[in-house]
Amino acid sequence: MPSRQELLEELERDARETATWTGREQLSPRVLAAIGKVRREAFVPREAVDSAWINAPLPIGYGQTISQPYIVALMTDLLELKPEDRVLEIGTGSGYQAAILAELAGSVFSVEVIPELARHAAQVLAAEGYARIALRVGDGSLGWPEHAPFDAIIVTAAPRDLPPALLQQLRPGGRMTIPLGEPWGEQELLLLSKDADGNVTSRHVLSVAFVPLT
Repeated sequence: MPSRQELLEELERDARETATWTGREQLSPRVLAAIGKVRREAFVPREAVDSAWINAPLPIGYGQTISQPYIVALMTDLLELKPEDRVLEIGTGSGYQAAILAELAGSVFSVEVIPELARHAAQVLAAEGYARIALRVGDGSLGWPEHAPFDAIIVTAAPRDLPPALLQQLRPGGRMTIPLGEPWGEQELLLLSKDADGNVTSRHVLSVAFVPLT
């Protein structure tokens, strides 16, 4: 089983090796510190604990996965979070990504469509000291309008098309990372940026493979 430090070193190598596509040779020290601090083993099924620090996605039940640590780190890094930011996560899953966000931002709101996953994530997050993360069961494509606008939005499952509600709930000056594409088919990770006038630019980052947004 790889150690936490070995994973962090692998993430730094991955950043260098994918820099041609991502435009980033290094991950933020704040992001790496968050990855190192959050106990990934707490967010995986008991039978997968020995694999928790492997740089790979792992199944968490209900057809869902906990994302590969490098993808978690990259998507988080692209958001360029500040300590006072409000962040919306679509797809709570195990709660691992939400915990990473909570280490970096001021407030985190997370939406999960599968009630059983949401309940389990809430229990684990509370046990790990992240009880202030706001969780909701619902359709992630609708976002969380009551708490909008958000400084950053991260989507951890792939819709075919960009949900309009998420773009509307992104604050001017905000950033969104989202995988788009066919279920179990070709997908691309996009970084969307909204300027002060509300204009949106989009940049392809990497080809990726995510579970579909449901």
